[in-house]
Amino acid sequence: MNAGRVSATVAALELIGQLVAQHGPLMFHQSGGCCDGSAPMCLSRGDLMVGEQDVYLGDIGGQPFYMGAAQFEYWQHTHLIIDVVPGRGGMFSLEGPLGMRFITRSRLYTPEEEAALAPVQYGAAG
Repeated sequence: MNAGRVSATVAALELIGQLVAQHGPLMFHQSGGCCDGSAPMCLSRGDLMVGEQDVYLGDIGGQPFYMGAAQFEYWQHTHLIIDVVPGRGGMFSLEGPLGMRFITRSRLYTPEEEAALAPVQYGAAG
């Protein structure tokens, strides 16, 4: 059993597909801090340099999802579920002009899921 660290709702996956068709390969990053930093940002792949302090959590809709290491410390015991709602998100996030924004929901892992998690990978996904 492997719950993975991140997944997406059907609505989020549909929007990701639309954004890939419009912009090409994407990436997601959730950093933390004030303002929009605690929301997942959807960017064209390569528009943000992934550093050693970024944790690769997995892919959603075939697109890599990263989180800043400091933020990951708070979220590491939860499975992240990326969803989408109407509204404006981060000013640089690609879904904004469509009147939508990605949000992060979460749930605690069961003890069995947490024991089965693969170690996290820092830096760019291989």
